[in-house]
Amino acid sequence: MVKIENLTFGYKKNKPVLENVNLNLRKGYIHGLLGKNGIGKTTLLKLISGLLFPDKGEIKVGEFVPSQRKVAFLYDTFFLSEDLYESRLTIEKFCKVNSVFYPKFSASDFENFLKDFDIEDTKQRLDKLSYGTRKKVLIAFGLACHCKLMLLDEPTNGLDIPSKSQFRKVMLKAMTDESCIIISTHQVRDLHNLIDSVLILDNTNVLLNATNEEICDKIYFGTADKINSEEKLLFSEDSLEGLRIVKENTQKQECNIDIELLFNAVFANKTRFRELFGSNNEKKGQNNGI
Repeated sequence: MVKIENLTFGYKKNKPVLENVNLNLRKGYIHGLLGKNGIGKTTLLKLISGLLFPDKGEIKVGEFVPSQRKVAFLYDTFFLSEDLYESRLTIEKFCKVNSVFYPKFSASDFENFLKDFDIEDTKQRLDKLSYGTRKKVLIAFGLACHCKLMLLDEPTNGLDIPSKSQFRKVMLKAMTDESCIIISTHQVRDLHNLIDSVLILDNTNVLLNATNEEICDKIYFGTADKINSEEKLLFSEDSLEGLRIVKENTQKQECNIDIELLFNAVFANKTRFRELFGSNNEKKGQNNGI
């Protein structure tokens, strides 16, 4: 659904934030966009949404070029910024004012999503709410818009532990085969058991872009009493359960992805991960359908 070819962008001349990025992101997936602070996650989301324009290369979302900002594209795209504006509108009024821009918006779904977040009083003013509650209102609104493309920039920042659990449940509830959701975060634990695909940025480009199935086909996550020198170990760390390990899945064992372990393993073994999954994932981007 999102196809990026040879994308380069920088805020200053000769200092690219993203350089020669090639990427395909499929519909029907929740993509986790990971990376260290300041690496370009927000920039990439703004480029995909059409808020920023590429210096070089092309971005397509379905049949649309985001930088052209066609009405039909904007109707079907929702972008939640980390920087929330403080509106004096009540939740109810905010909904009435903004829902007209989204033809597929459902007021009943908005109400239900708010209830999922334990928010029932829609007479409250947004600027009187806590940062976390305001964020939950906007997430609920975005989901009720039923856009094909949903971009969430650090959506779990400001949420307490119960709210993060609610967030995961609500996102899974709202996901459809026709939608593409991209969630950026540097708090990798928050996306555990939520995302279907992992995208990691590093040093102006893509370090990893793979679905959970593709990752588990090549990588094994587990625990061990000690390190076996014969195994192709990629990363390990001590825990109460013993050694938590990431190794090459040469025996094709079944496993569950540990997002935090994966993130640490990728940065500990960048070269090997590029070899396993392809440099810049260009081959994957060419072969995967949208």
